[in-house]
Amino acid sequence: MLRQAVAEEAARIMTEQGIDDFLLAKRKAAERLGVVDASILPRNTEIESALFARRRLFSGGKHEAAIAELRRAALQAMQLVADFEPRLVGPVLTGTASAHSEINLHLFAETPEAVSILLEERGIPHEVLERRLRFERDRDRTVTYPAFRFVAGRQSVDAVVFPLDGIRQSPFSPVDGKPMRRANAAEVAALLDG
Repeated sequence: MLRQAVAEEAARIMTEQGIDDFLLAKRKAAERLGVVDASILPRNTEIESALFARRRLFSGGKHEAAIAELRRAALQAMQLVADFEPRLVGPVLTGTASAHSEINLHLFAETPEAVSILLEERGIPHEVLERRLRFERDRDRTVTYPAFRFVAGRQSVDAVVFPLDGIRQSPFSPVDGKPMRRANAAEVAALLDG
């Protein structure tokens, strides 16, 4: 019962504060509810289920419209970096994103500089970052990849750059610990049509 209450509170926090980080939302929810026993904390999949339930209950269709708008912006961003076989991942793909969520892309290039050059040639201001991703069940083993943050339309895009062969193996999802689902532009367009 308390576990479900923490999951629902974390979902509320994520929705209202535009947080996509499950651990942060879980910690805030536990603190608000006075939960100190870590064994009571819900799994990320439980929070994700609570997110879907909350949005179905309270959004009145607004959430679906927001997700569609984010996916359209994702398609624009993917067309912009089409040379790097972009794949949409994360909350915009799964449908758990809020209007404040970033669009998360995986790009595949011989060098990260190629992405930077393309963005510069197109006059797109960008920030260079690093992202740590997990490829094995062992949470302590992560790999650091270069990433770029830029704006497409009005949406912030966070694009992680993998080597060309990185398209074969997806990193593990922070939600369920399974390989992340990736969608190419045609699959994202199909989501918008369906």
